[in-house]
Amino acid sequence: MTSRNPDKSKMTAKIKSLALECGFDKVGIVRAEALTHEAIHLGEWLGRGFQGEMRWMERDPAMRSDPRKLFEGARSVVAVAMNYYTQHEHLGEAGTGKVSRYAWGDDYHDVLKERLYKILEGVEQLIPGVKGKVCVDTSPIMDKAWAVKAGLGWLGKHSNVITKDIGSWVFLGELLLDVELEFDTGVVADHCGSCTACLDACPTAAIVEPYVVDSKKCISYATIELRSEKLPAEISENLEGWLYGCDICQDVCPWNRFEQQTDEPRFEPRKGLVEPSAEAILGLDRESYQSMFKGSAIKRTKLDGLKRNAEAILEHKKK
Repeated sequence: MTSRNPDKSKMTAKIKSLALECGFDKVGIVRAEALTHEAIHLGEWLGRGFQGEMRWMERDPAMRSDPRKLFEGARSVVAVAMNYYTQHEHLGEAGTGKVSRYAWGDDYHDVLKERLYKILEGVEQLIPGVKGKVCVDTSPIMDKAWAVKAGLGWLGKHSNVITKDIGSWVFLGELLLDVELEFDTGVVADHCGSCTACLDACPTAAIVEPYVVDSKKCISYATIELRSEKLPAEISENLEGWLYGCDICQDVCPWNRFEQQTDEPRFEPRKGLVEPSAEAILGLDRESYQSMFKGSAIKRTKLDGLKRNAEAILEHKKK
């Protein structure tokens, strides 16, 4: 595209300011280009079969590693992070099922997309004729790699992005734009050091080596993505009460001592979703399930999967 504004620095500053005004806690802008090293790492991870049944991760590898193939004409990647931490905790009561913190409130896909589209609307006013694409998790794009490249944080040994100021309780998203902006060049150094807290705490040893997670061993993968009648024995025997997802590796991360209350009220827990009764979950019918989880990320696992997980929790309780 032809240049629309010669002052890229001023335009970039306005876009970053707009992102913060729209509720994001961190923002960085980098060139839209192929991610070579990250693509190699992804290929190796897939080659080891660590994706389990998540076959979509095997599709369109070129598109996944190069945003210009996802969005023709992409020249800039606006990477954002939004804090979702709320000051509530699991009590770990017998017969209840713990839900991962990210799913306590409204579906983050909806919240982040709404905010990113607001940024895009603002950019369209600043740069007439600009085109953009909003990406939040479901698009074939390497969210964590772009967050690291844009200087939002570093990739922790548990494979989540960690920020120095608010820890790892952050959602990630991107806005691809077909205009060249001023690019950030600074990256955050890896501050995990010799710490192995996340590896040591994982009850199923899913973090097989620093920065590498075998999904097939992961409680979060098993309780959300796995489509089977029963949970694998190595998961159910080490479930530790998790009904949907798992936060153990983040709960033990020393960097989360910097966690802060989010400003987004939609991430506050819905009634009964921090640690619902396993018996209550088993008693849900389709109608009550749809009503209880409308607009919630928990619908990802479907009713049958949620009941399967609840049964495993109660079975473990009896032993």
